[in-house]
Amino acid sequence: MSPIVIQQMNPVAFSIFGMDIRWYALAYVAAFVVGYFIFKHLMHQPNSGIEISNKKMDDLLTAIILGVVIGGRVGYVLFYNLGYFVAHPLEIFAVWHGGMSFHGGLVGVIAATFWFGWKNKINSWRILDLLAIVAPIGLFFGRIANFINMELMGYASDVPWAVEFVDKSGNVLIPASHPSPIYEALTEGILLFVLMYVLYKRTKLRNHPGALAGIMGMGYAVARIGCEQFRIPDVQVGFLVGNWLTMGMMLSLIIFFCGMAIFVFAFRKK
Repeated sequence: MSPIVIQQMNPVAFSIFGMDIRWYALAYVAAFVVGYFIFKHLMHQPNSGIEISNKKMDDLLTAIILGVVIGGRVGYVLFYNLGYFVAHPLEIFAVWHGGMSFHGGLVGVIAATFWFGWKNKINSWRILDLLAIVAPIGLFFGRIANFINMELMGYASDVPWAVEFVDKSGNVLIPASHPSPIYEALTEGILLFVLMYVLYKRTKLRNHPGALAGIMGMGYAVARIGCEQFRIPDVQVGFLVGNWLTMGMMLSLIIFFCGMAIFVFAFRKK
């Protein structure tokens, strides 16, 4: 069966005054804007447990952006290509080269949230619960940008939805493969968002600060590990053990057990 053929897209969406605006950057902007308004909507729901002024919301958004960008980049440098960046330290700041690590970004967001909560005397766990609902939106846009950039593609496959990338001349750039970024956009993004939103609206988990954040961690880990079965590991890292354990799987396992601990803690603490 013939694969779905897609012509290579320019990673630069458009240029303004000679400055290139990349799809990757637009994905982050879209994630922050959409996430901002959904967070505010959830915060104004009954029993959200938090109330943040518009001025403080701007401060929180700034802290989250810094947490995502700094944590995500540092995570990628440490976990996926440390040797290269030690030899080329200035490349650390070129975030469009190599990309970001979700696991590092997650640590950055948690640190930023606890700093904001401590500074403003707001329950940080309640903020994290709302961020746990919003986070899959960012994952969705990020994985779509990965797909546009032809990054993180999966193993060669002949499934009906296999994707083949070609250049303008029709030369094959990436042969028929699993579109793993789309798998991740659907599972880590849409499916996880629906799950978290339903749990928030239809259950009383929000009455246990931290419970939703713990579920988000476990849910992401399960989705990521599942998608890793189809995704080619980063060439500079390869498999950590045998031909099955990737860096993404190992970090996701850590996130899973941390999420489980947070979930248990949410019900045990007073």
